[in-house]
Amino acid sequence: MRWVLYPLAALTALVILGLATLAAVSLLAWPNLPSLDTLTDYRPRIPLRVYTADGHLLGEFGEERRSVVRIDTVPPVLKQAILAAEDERFYEHPGIDVIGIMRAALANITTGGRGQGASTITMQVARNFFLTREKTYNRKLYEILLALKIERSLSKDQILELYINQIYLGQRAYGFSAAARAYYGKVLNDITLAEAAMLAGLPKAPSAYNPVANPTRATLRQQYVLRRMLESGFIDEAAYQTALKAPQHTQSQTAARNGSVLHGDYVAEMARQIAVEQFGEEAYQLGIRIVTTITRADQEAAYAALRKGVMDYDRRHGYRGPEAFVELPAPPRDEEALDELLAEYGDHDDLIAALVVESSAKRVKVYRHGETITVAGDGLKFVQPMLDDKAPQSRRVRPGAIVRIRDTGEKGWEIVQLPEIQAALVSMDTHSGAVRALIGGFDFNRNKFNHVTQAQRQPGSSFKPFIYSAALERGYAPGSLVDDSPLYFPAGVTGSQAWEPKNYDGKFDGLMTLRDALARSKNMVSIRLLQNITPSYAQDYVGRFGFDPARHPPYLTMALGAGSVTPWEMASGYAVFANGGYRVEPYVVKEMYDGNGRLVAKIDPPIAGESAPRVIDPRNAWLMDSMMQDVVRRGTATRARSLNRADLAGKTGTTNDYLDAWFCGYNPDLVAVAWVGFSQPKNMGRGETGGAAALPIWVNYMRTALQAQPEKSQPRPDGLINITAGDGSREDYIYEENKPVAPPPPEELPASLFSDRSPALEAPEEAIPPAPPMARQAPAPVVERVPTPINR
Repeated sequence: MRWVLYPLAALTALVILGLATLAAVSLLAWPNLPSLDTLTDYRPRIPLRVYTADGHLLGEFGEERRSVVRIDTVPPVLKQAILAAEDERFYEHPGIDVIGIMRAALANITTGGRGQGASTITMQVARNFFLTREKTYNRKLYEILLALKIERSLSKDQILELYINQIYLGQRAYGFSAAARAYYGKVLNDITLAEAAMLAGLPKAPSAYNPVANPTRATLRQQYVLRRMLESGFIDEAAYQTALKAPQHTQSQTAARNGSVLHGDYVAEMARQIAVEQFGEEAYQLGIRIVTTITRADQEAAYAALRKGVMDYDRRHGYRGPEAFVELPAPPRDEEALDELLAEYGDHDDLIAALVVESSAKRVKVYRHGETITVAGDGLKFVQPMLDDKAPQSRRVRPGAIVRIRDTGEKGWEIVQLPEIQAALVSMDTHSGAVRALIGGFDFNRNKFNHVTQAQRQPGSSFKPFIYSAALERGYAPGSLVDDSPLYFPAGVTGSQAWEPKNYDGKFDGLMTLRDALARSKNMVSIRLLQNITPSYAQDYVGRFGFDPARHPPYLTMALGAGSVTPWEMASGYAVFANGGYRVEPYVVKEMYDGNGRLVAKIDPPIAGESAPRVIDPRNAWLMDSMMQDVVRRGTATRARSLNRADLAGKTGTTNDYLDAWFCGYNPDLVAVAWVGFSQPKNMGRGETGGAAALPIWVNYMRTALQAQPEKSQPRPDGLINITAGDGSREDYIYEENKPVAPPPPEELPASLFSDRSPALEAPEEAIPPAPPMARQAPAPVVERVPTPINR
């Protein structure tokens, strides 16, 4: 017996000694444990969030994405999934699970490692708030002690609430509410059993079980959680089988399917800059909520219109070839190897990166993350020339090529390409300046430069209405006659090189009314008009509309839009004509709230007809509106007639060498400006005028924006009298105090009317000479474009 009793006594003594030592260490460590104030007064880092005026999330900024939820709002299915995966006996043990610890210790002794941790949910809360993730016995001891202390201070529901809000789950998401939105684009209450099991499997290893990056491993983990839920009695066999068969759709897939993602990156970035200007770097963790003036319907309509316009332009100019070529592994090909080849080519909304594995003149097979897609028929029309054996090897669609595919719905898949051209669209309320939609480029993730607020470009003939408006103030009328005959200015007159401007069609029509000249965008008339009122007067006059006079030098080329503007400025300028002569400044931020939901800032904009300053005569605004309606009815913007509205007005613009294409237009309540061009100005191709490239974008946007709005006409102001137009073609109007005759043109042309850069103008439609590089490309700070200060 002594051979049994002596070892047993020795073992008992060792256990007692170990427990005594552990108790002594615990007693010494307990007073040094950190305070639980961090838990009892929980103040997590909440990111800066930007919303539309109607409550939809536009963007989120901060290192940690987190949405704090109360435990009573967490769906039961998620609580059960978490308990099954992490701590089934959570509501039974005192913070540590002795059985679990003994099981983990035995496994560690058996394997000779420290892989098993047996951490309860309370212990994980302790580790996440106070400790590191290193696997040492010392850290485990402190984790146990902190868990016991937490259990003495907080209820089980409070502990579970902290866990649900604090745990990191990948995709920069902290807490299950943020993870539900990051992975599935859903609020927590809308997740399914299968999705709850997927989320509950993430805490163990967020990177390894990420359903976006590692769908196969994530599915295995999800199946484990579902099996544990079944074994624990949380779900029955039927629910278990249904969840196993449920299709897996993460956020990017779901968004592509139902259009749930709101495309407001440029607006969100503008709001972010304003918040940082107000609150500094603290803005990213104070839970600030910014409400913009953007509406979801308008923003999505603008995005769709711009994408369609750019893709249509891209189709007109042909397929340039695959993005890149990679070396395919020999068959049979491993999917992981193909995924690695595709890894550096991200998707851009519906333009999906794919790898060509087979190709012929009639059919192309591409690989896309576990799926092989066949493209044939109409889906190959765009790339057909590059399927020919005679196509250059560097541009041929062949195995190993990286291409873009797009799902067209009923017509199936097609091969497309990422456009190089850029575009911008901004719309605003003509009475308050509230921006309704803003798209600063084709794809924010490819080019973050905001072409609405930063791109200084030549406006071309879209600037002519401001010159005509100035002329009305100097005694002209829409029916005044001006000569459209050719002009030639020798080098001796210009002080530089000879200048012989042209009309877009190369034709000259002699005397014509201002109304007809604007509708047909006649350059000779605009030059003579500016010559008569003087460039200096016009330069000063355009400042009324918010333009910087310094960017519009007082030369005759100003008549053809040789200065530089942004779409933001053009929207503000055209709003003056739309609202009857008042200047309103565009603004995009409406309200700002702190992390407690308290309003800390609000925009109170001047309103047209109330507090906004009047900058032009109401008669001037009405006459210009009438003339620009003729541009739509019978001029260069007749494509807008497809909207079947009589209250639309605007002007096209095309610059020399087809560098820029514009359309600026409005009805009395809404103004919108569309621009198309390359970020680094270059020729867009013959025929790419404002009417061909920019106007379709404007039309497609306004079709949605004005869909529910009745037609609205501007009332004719007092002080106008009827006259017969100079050519006798129609009745027109003029200021009461003015004679219906324009002053005669001067006989001599002083050299000061010309710049040192006045080349011949030969571009189709509204030709103008190119601006100097600095005027075209110098960006304007975005934050300076939000004019109304925030009252804190």
